[in-house]
Amino acid sequence: MDSLNRETAKIPKRILNTLLSSLGAGVVPRSGAPYIAIGRREEIASLLAGLETVSAGGATVRFLIGRYGSGKSFLLQLMRGYALERGFLTADADLSPERRLCGGADYGLATYRELMRNLASRAAPDGGALSVILSRHYSALRTELAAAGILPESPEFEKQLRVKIYTTLSELEGGVGGFDFARVLGEYYSACIADDREKMSACLRWLRGEFSGKTEARRELGFSVSLVIDDDNWYDFIKLWALLATRLGYQGLILYIDECVNLYKIPNRISRDANYEKLLAIFNDTLQGRAAGLGVIFGGTPQFLEDTRRGLFSYEALRSRLADSRFTEQGYVTLSSPVIRLRRLSDDELLALIARLTHLHAEQVGGGDAVTPEEMVSFLQAALARAGAEELVTPREIIRDYLTLLNILHENPQVRFAELLGAEKSDKAASLDGEMAADNVSAEKQRPKFEPADLDF
Repeated sequence: MDSLNRETAKIPKRILNTLLSSLGAGVVPRSGAPYIAIGRREEIASLLAGLETVSAGGATVRFLIGRYGSGKSFLLQLMRGYALERGFLTADADLSPERRLCGGADYGLATYRELMRNLASRAAPDGGALSVILSRHYSALRTELAAAGILPESPEFEKQLRVKIYTTLSELEGGVGGFDFARVLGEYYSACIADDREKMSACLRWLRGEFSGKTEARRELGFSVSLVIDDDNWYDFIKLWALLATRLGYQGLILYIDECVNLYKIPNRISRDANYEKLLAIFNDTLQGRAAGLGVIFGGTPQFLEDTRRGLFSYEALRSRLADSRFTEQGYVTLSSPVIRLRRLSDDELLALIARLTHLHAEQVGGGDAVTPEEMVSFLQAALARAGAEELVTPREIIRDYLTLLNILHENPQVRFAELLGAEKSDKAASLDGEMAADNVSAEKQRPKFEPADLDF
């Protein structure tokens, strides 16, 4: 999609409006990400290789590490779209103070419920795909029997349908919780045959982890189960979902878990280490072959990974697995390791991003590009000329500022780009001078020298 432009790909108006609104607010869009994907070829290639591992029956776990606004959440959503296109099931969740990997008050279960709420397939890319997935499989089995000459009105039809269903589900019974998982699925299909909507709904609630205990589950389901999905066992059911996904004809299940910095923020060390222990179990399962058809991608900040007091490196078992080797410390980079550190986008890539945004904005409002190529360069030069921007500037910051500039130009035709950019420079210079004067520091000595010719676009 790097060569995307208005002539080669038209974006549906609904997606375009949502995309630019999300980007203007500093929010990662759930749809339309490929339309503004710039750079990250090596990172994307590495993550796509992980998808191939999962589709071959293996498993993978990766950590996307980058500063706030560096593009890790965007990359997660981009890869989610690529996975859906390739026939995977996906589920994504942002961790929060109420959603963790484990903990009291069903914090881990809350994460499982969020993952199930966002379960997506190619037919239901926006989430809520659980009932769609099962219904499509049920319909496919009926079609398969009809194609074999066993008609729905035949007495043999229901018998053969049940045989096919339980043949598919019998392979799930060997895993932890697999017997109850297979039984509830079997009862769901039986309710489909009987057109019992109430029982179908109850089975879906159990599969989504919405029952608080076995008593409530038995009352709603109409039969006994030996367990319900809870804070301790939810990851075991994720592995069962991954196995079921491959049995239903999907390539596997990929989880995208973002905002892992919330684990770093847990104040209690015991609780924090319990979450890291759960993460370690996921890491070991996927890389030691105890999970099949499963990929897990975590997104977090450098602080979440490297802080030796509260981050993953404070947990020795994880530090020894995730720390850079002595060869990468010499300056060599490999993207085949579990940790992928997002580099700063190059000046060329940032300029290409600005050009892409210009075209998309013009398509949204109708008309030609509001900014010339020379003015795009001027904007980027101004953004990079700020103190420390060469290392600290992020795509989110540039996108928000640039879309704001484009909206101002569109809504105020009398305003010229040079005036707007010049006023912004003056405001920042005045603010910087004020701060330096307060500290009795010479502005000339502190302001970095910047020459436009230094930029190699």
